[in-house]
Amino acid sequence: MTLNSIGLDTKKTEELANDLNGLLANFQLYYQNLRGIHWNIKGRGFFDLHVKFEELYTDANVKVDEIAERILTLGATPLHTFEDYTKAGKVPVGKNISKDEKAVELIVNSLSELLKIERSILSAAGDANDEGTGSMMSDFITEQEKTVWMMKAWLGETV
Repeated sequence: MTLNSIGLDTKKTEELANDLNGLLANFQLYYQNLRGIHWNIKGRGFFDLHVKFEELYTDANVKVDEIAERILTLGATPLHTFEDYTKAGKVPVGKNISKDEKAVELIVNSLSELLKIERSILSAAGDANDEGTGSMMSDFITEQEKTVWMMKAWLGETV
């Protein structure tokens, strides 16, 4: 087994970086969805949702940077083209969504996909003894589960 400069198995970190690139691509799609619904939301809930969507896309932007920096820390190169993002995309793409329920449903569906990817990475990080990536995924999962609960509550649904 060959270790890299941060003491992790080189082969396992290459696999984790690849998985993180998939997460990065999907986060970029999620971010763009949030920008779109922020710009296009209409109706009586405009003021509340416009602010909430800005809060979410600001947070997503921070997470995009954290993911890219973790990929670099593992010795790989982050994806950085829209072509790469759409090829790796699993998050649904929302286009011209202006209705409040459709916008919130898009967030729930997007976060559900991100959570699946993050749980897979969390498991792989544990296998690789990669506390840094595992901790990041745990933090993301905790926050996003709460957001899903809140969005589902807004929709009048349960998790």
